[in-house]
Amino acid sequence: MRNIAAVSLVFIATFAIMLTTTYFQVKPQTALKTEILETLKRLNDENASDPVLQEQIRELDLMSRKAYFVRSSRMTAGVYILLGMFAALVVSLHLLYAGSKNIPAKKLDAVDEWIVKTSARKYVTFGAVMLLATALVFAGLSSPHLVSNNPKKDREKTSSPPLEARNDEPARDDGNADPPAVAESPESKPEPETKPETKPETKPVAETPTPAAASPQAAQSAAESPAPRKAAPVTAHNGFRGNNSNGISPAKKLPLKWDLSAGANIAWKAETPRKGFNSPVINGNRVFMSGADAQARELYCFDLDSGKMLWTLAADNIQGSPATVPKTTDDTGLAASSVVANGKQVCAIFATGDLICADTAGRRLWAKNLGVPDNHYGYASSLLVFGNLLIVQYDNNKSPRVAAFDIATGVERWSRNRTGKISWSSPIIARIAGKPQLVLSGNPHITSYNPDNGEEYWRVECLNGEVGSSPCSAADVVYGASEYATLIAISGTDGSTLWKANDYLPEVSSPVATKDNVYLATSYGVVACYDAKTGELKKIHELSEEFYSSPLIAEGRIFLFSNSGKMHIFSADSEFNLIASFSTGERTFSTPALTDGKIVVRTENSLYCAAEIKN
Repeated sequence: MRNIAAVSLVFIATFAIMLTTTYFQVKPQTALKTEILETLKRLNDENASDPVLQEQIRELDLMSRKAYFVRSSRMTAGVYILLGMFAALVVSLHLLYAGSKNIPAKKLDAVDEWIVKTSARKYVTFGAVMLLATALVFAGLSSPHLVSNNPKKDREKTSSPPLEARNDEPARDDGNADPPAVAESPESKPEPETKPETKPETKPVAETPTPAAASPQAAQSAAESPAPRKAAPVTAHNGFRGNNSNGISPAKKLPLKWDLSAGANIAWKAETPRKGFNSPVINGNRVFMSGADAQARELYCFDLDSGKMLWTLAADNIQGSPATVPKTTDDTGLAASSVVANGKQVCAIFATGDLICADTAGRRLWAKNLGVPDNHYGYASSLLVFGNLLIVQYDNNKSPRVAAFDIATGVERWSRNRTGKISWSSPIIARIAGKPQLVLSGNPHITSYNPDNGEEYWRVECLNGEVGSSPCSAADVVYGASEYATLIAISGTDGSTLWKANDYLPEVSSPVATKDNVYLATSYGVVACYDAKTGELKKIHELSEEFYSSPLIAEGRIFLFSNSGKMHIFSADSEFNLIASFSTGERTFSTPALTDGKIVVRTENSLYCAAEIKN
């Protein structure tokens, strides 16, 4: 026991020194700001047209963030080891002292005498406790969630109060149809900022699919904007990764080859007015997306057939909206969240916390600010439509929550506070035994809710780090994954864990699944196929590409963009063969939208539609 106590004490002292040293190494180096990165960003501002420099900045930023969180995770492991060794010290000292009471008197050596003396033992225990406490304090202070890049700005921020649940009528659909609106109860009238607005705020565009149409001659009232024309039914792609945000599309006759630079199989191309990493959305004969910068946040509508911009709606004059936009990283920005549409309404959310909803003619219906997200990269969770409910995953450092609003009026229908830390994942609707479940990934839980009222069904603690990948589901099983954590299969019926795997894990890209296989793409170029029932790794493709876009499945094929703008098409089966791989001509970070015969893609600078064009 004496030897165990001595070894434990040495370990405690060693790990305490290591953790304290690591704290002072990590503290000045955040995942967002280093002297080298700041210098490169200034160079980038001066050389905005230098693609080589921009690629170097992206690669260095990725390595910096990975190194930072690896160090942080090692500190967490060190704390657990420290606690274990402290427990071993306490137990060994207790057993040593307890055994010494009945030992016959004998001459003790100097070490034994020092250990068994009460006063000395107290000093040892006190010293070990102080070392442990010091290490734990520094480890806690070094957490990326406690380190602020701008303390003064943090003190000036005011967080919105938690959203409280209301007992209103539940939604009745999964978002693929146009259900009747929910009747309001007398006690649930909209707040002043959520009342429908009658003043038109749209800016219709008359001729070309470019920002140049924002001229005074093109600006008209919303009442003068052309009404949606009746046409053949169009397969909807209502939100991020399609209907229910699950990555599965019913679209048919999709093009398998195109070239943006050469114009081959390109139906149209339009310049995007403002920057944004959100994915396009298709409903009816219209394409929706958003863009934002320090000057404005905007919602856009394009014609699916011609690419002509039909209208622009500014997200302005919103009560509670911050006067100064929050700081975001260049690869997130102010408009990373994809919009949603249901055929009657279209809604967008921005990193300022501004949530806005319009009808399909571009007339603003309602808007509100949910509180500026406390988020060191920028808010990025996409919206989800479920029947007549608009669902928002609002995981941030101060008050993480999930809430549902009446999509027609903005009235809050229910809200649930969430446990855990910040995340960038987006919600999905999973069909489990024929019934819908609202599933959210976060740090550290994957959680299932009743989408009608927010009641929690089950919760599994399985993720950590920066959770940006969204879950997916197939055949009553929910799948979630995050880099530096795991790929997990969860039974949707009871929340039990079916299997885990960690061979290859995504950072930003979200997995997609069938009843037989799970497919995912990593940020370091590996695209992998796992057995959906066992978690066995079936096959990988090493493509030397970086993937932020998420894979989509349609017509038995997987469509996946790399950041460089290269399209990869695989067979969505156990063979997982690479069918085609070709460069499209522009860097692409968002996930495309699929409809019959067409693929709508948002690139770094433009929006275009690929389709089979017969000569």
